[in-house]
Amino acid sequence: MNLIQLLQLSQSYEAQLPPFKPEYVADATNLAAMIDHTLLKPEATPAQVETLCTEAVQYHFAAVCVNPIYVNLVSRQLAGSRVATCTVVGFPLGAVPAQTRAFETRQAVESGAAEIDLVIPVGLLKAGEAQAVFDHIAAVVMAAKPGRALVKVIIETALLTRAEKILACLLSREAGANFVKTSTGFASGGATAEDVTLMRCVVGLDLGVKASGGVRSLADARAMVAAGASRLGTSSGVKIIQESQYV
Repeated sequence: MNLIQLLQLSQSYEAQLPPFKPEYVADATNLAAMIDHTLLKPEATPAQVETLCTEAVQYHFAAVCVNPIYVNLVSRQLAGSRVATCTVVGFPLGAVPAQTRAFETRQAVESGAAEIDLVIPVGLLKAGEAQAVFDHIAAVVMAAKPGRALVKVIIETALLTRAEKILACLLSREAGANFVKTSTGFASGGATAEDVTLMRCVVGLDLGVKASGGVRSLADARAMVAAGASRLGTSSGVKIIQESQYV
């Protein structure tokens, strides 16, 4: 699909979004397997990251998501487990050149990352530079491909209009990403059920949808899954699973 067709599709979705379907709701029987156990604070220490890994293995989370400096440590800590090593690129602002995010991705994959969460260049999207945004996403997808790493595109919903959210999701799908993700957790707002549903309706079952930012309780997690999320990014994973054991 060329850019003109993509923009036309975006406009048609803005006018009339495809309906939400029952199959968009993931099976939450094993909620732990949907959680990216996350620690992206700048003050995070190696000891805290090691604890994060221990918890992720204990609770059988999907992944541990950390800043790039800790990818090698996490990869070693998780060796032999089914928990994936996840990191972020262009984080948290997305305001880096495409070549820089591609380099970050290659280095992360070489260090053991199996999943890459990238932040789109939000300012370029808001300026209507759809081709540039596509190129940024595609650069990461191509850099991740040799290591078969999954790519999740953080569109930072709190900063976007409805039309921009739709376009960001379509660009992510067209560029070959595996997931779209709501938020970095560093902007003015995090995931909302409304945004998750919007994203799911746009990408259908072609991509995963990751709700991240403000998912702190079992009720939050269930609301996001019911809205269409297939992955949850949270630093409260242990709390959420412990809550579920007493319900």
